[in-house]
Amino acid sequence: MTERISRRTFAERLDQMVRELRGRILDGTYAEGDFLPAESALAMRFRLSNNSVRKGLETLVAEGLIVKIDKVGSRVIPGTARPTTTITIACSPSIARDTDFQRLLDDFHLIHPSIRVAPVAANPAGDALGGTYPEFIRNAVDDESVDLFTVNHMHFRELAESGFLHVAEPLPPDGRMYRFLNEAFAIDGRTYVLPLVFSPVVLCYNKDHFAEAGLPEPDSGWTWDDLVDAAARLTVPGKRHGFHFFQVSENRWPLFVLQGGGTFGERDGDAPIGRSGGEDRLERLLEGVRLCGDILRNRDVFPNYWPESEPEASRLFAEGRISMQLATYHSLNDLKDAGVRYDISPVPNPAGRPPATLLVAIGLLASARTKRKEEVRLFLDYAASRRAQEHIRAHTLSIPAMKAVAESPEPETGAKLNRPARFPLFREIIPSYRLHAQLGLPMRQFEPLRRELMLYWSGMLDEPGLAERLRKL
Repeated sequence: MTERISRRTFAERLDQMVRELRGRILDGTYAEGDFLPAESALAMRFRLSNNSVRKGLETLVAEGLIVKIDKVGSRVIPGTARPTTTITIACSPSIARDTDFQRLLDDFHLIHPSIRVAPVAANPAGDALGGTYPEFIRNAVDDESVDLFTVNHMHFRELAESGFLHVAEPLPPDGRMYRFLNEAFAIDGRTYVLPLVFSPVVLCYNKDHFAEAGLPEPDSGWTWDDLVDAAARLTVPGKRHGFHFFQVSENRWPLFVLQGGGTFGERDGDAPIGRSGGEDRLERLLEGVRLCGDILRNRDVFPNYWPESEPEASRLFAEGRISMQLATYHSLNDLKDAGVRYDISPVPNPAGRPPATLLVAIGLLASARTKRKEEVRLFLDYAASRRAQEHIRAHTLSIPAMKAVAESPEPETGAKLNRPARFPLFREIIPSYRLHAQLGLPMRQFEPLRRELMLYWSGMLDEPGLAERLRKL
C-alpha cells in the first residue's frame, strides 16, 4: 500500500510541475526567450529526480512551449513558432448551449496549446438530398474531413443499424460515467461513444402561476388527467395557456408512445404490429397516441402554436405565456438567465401505468480513420475529466455524465444560474428512464412515424387510417 501511495504522489508531483510551468508560460510569467529554472532546481522544488524532471520537460517540448538547448537549458519559444495540430469536431447546433462548448474548447487550448479544435456544422451536407446525420458521419470519416462528432443515442443506433459502425473508433468504457450511459452507447459489449451529458424529459412549471391559481405544485403521482385539470385552471384566455411543448421534437412526442406500453416488435422478439399477434401492442401504442392528440387538440389548455425550435418554445414559457411545459435539462439552459420562477417534476403518466420518461444521451464519437489519433485521444480524455465535467455542472443546467460530478452539491463558484430547486430530481427517477430504441422501431423510421402522427393529431388522418399506416412501418 505504501509503495502504491508513493507512486501516486510521485505522479502528482510530476503533473504539478508540468501544469505549473505550462501555466506560467501561457500567462507570460516566463516570456518568449526566457529560460526555465535549471533541472536541478526543479528537481529540488518538486521533490523529483533529474530524470523525472527531464521527462516532464519533454512534455512541454512536445506541446511546442519550449526548446531544450544542450548545456544551456530550456527556453520558452515564441507563440507564433509553436507547431499546432488541428482536429475538427462536427457539432449539433445545440451543443454550445448544452455544454458551454466554446469555453470548454478555450480551456482545452489552454492546457494543450499545440492542439486546436475546430468545430464544424454537423448538419448533413446531403440534407437536401435526403441524407441523415449517420450518413454524414460515414462520408466525413471516409473522406477524413472530420475527426470527432457529437452524437445522441438515436444517431448512434442508426449508425449501427445502417452498418456504419466500423467508422467509429471503439473506446474503453469509462467507469466514472453512469453505467446506463455507457450501455446506451455500446453494441455487443463494445463502447463507441464517450458520454458527455444526459437528461430525462421532465415537467417544468411556473411557480407563480400555481400560487396565483391556488393549486398544489406537480408531484411524482400526477397522471395526465391531473395535468389537464390543472392546465385548464391555469389558462387565462388571451394571456396564457396551461400547457405546451415543442410538438415536433424527437425528444418530446415519443414520450407518449412509450408510455402507452406498446412496442413495434422489431427489437423485443415479438411479432411486428403488422402481423398476427401484434394487434395488442398496436392498441397500446394507439393509447399513447390518442392521449397526446387529446391534449394537443384541447384549446382550453394547449395553444394552437407550433414553434420552429426548442428555444422558441422555451421563450414562451420564460415570457409567462405558458404555465407548464415538457422540457429536458438541456432546454432548461434557455431559462438559466431568465427571471421566471420555476421548478421541475417527473412527467405525468397514464393512470395505472408504471412511470416512464425519455432519456436523452449525448456523447463524443471518434473517427476510426483519423490521422490525429493522439490529439483526438487527448481531447476525449479532457472531455471525460473531472475538470471539464465540473465546468459543465457549474456553467450549464445540463447533467454531466460523470456520476460523482452530477450528484455533487450546487457549485459555489461559476455562473449564478436560474437553477430549479429540484435539480437533483434526475437521480430519483433513473428507474423510469427509457431510450428511443425501446419502442422497437428502427431509428430511420422515427421521422416517417412522426409525419403520420402529425397528420393524425392535426385531424387530417383518422384512427383506422393511422393504424393501417403504422402496420406498414
